[in-house]
Amino acid sequence: MLPVTLAPLQLMGRVIAVANQKGGVGKTTTAINLAASFAAAEVNTLLIDCDPQSNASSGLGLVKDPERISTYHLLMGAASGEEALTTTELEQLWIIPSHKNLIGANIELVEAERREYRLKDAIAPLRDRFQYVVLDCPPALDLLTLNALVAADSVLIPMQAEYFALEGISELLDTLERIRVELNPELEIEGVVLTMLDERTNLAQQVIAELKNFFGEKLCAATVPRNIRLAEAPSHGKPALVYDPRSKGAESYIRLAKELLGRHLVAVGDPAAAKSA
Repeated sequence: MLPVTLAPLQLMGRVIAVANQKGGVGKTTTAINLAASFAAAEVNTLLIDCDPQSNASSGLGLVKDPERISTYHLLMGAASGEEALTTTELEQLWIIPSHKNLIGANIELVEAERREYRLKDAIAPLRDRFQYVVLDCPPALDLLTLNALVAADSVLIPMQAEYFALEGISELLDTLERIRVELNPELEIEGVVLTMLDERTNLAQQVIAELKNFFGEKLCAATVPRNIRLAEAPSHGKPALVYDPRSKGAESYIRLAKELLGRHLVAVGDPAAAKSA
């Protein structure tokens, strides 16, 4: 377990959307391993798979089951969040899985009442049960991602240290600003985390410098390197810290979780607890 002291403080129901409209930047890997690292720090954590590809679900060992209650049922109002909860190998980590029929929600919700607030409404009763709720978003700025961003308190943006990543980030920031104005004024950037990083390249150093100038302290100190064990873990249905806790990938997400926990403890006024995180 992570050496994080939370008692007597209770972190109540912080919802973090892991989002970036660019594919292949490590969103699902980040969602799975960040949620697992929070759980390893002995805080109750819920991972919600909002992507029809269901990779976060299979990455935690859930086989495809069309009968299982999924995020689709939540968005369509066919099941409650409590009914959708599924346990995982980690004692303090739960998941609400996805299913490929979630693709249809983008169409079915177009004419629905409160279509942008369906996920927010569905998970509201769960927020006092979980200290962290992590949302794995699809790689598109569609109605599924919109629901996640409206439900979230903050957005964690995984990105690679490459030129095209910088280009894509402006579109996401524009979207976040529109959501703040129209739907979720409390939405903030949790941070930007660099994934699949090779710090030895000149390009990586240039991108890191630009991101530091642009995001300042929102750029996470913890970074995620390219790591074979981290890439292998989903095929075994396990987060990296269960598959190989000594791997660089597992260690990097533990550092990220501790960094975010430390920030939140400071934000709610417990610097002593933050120091121990």
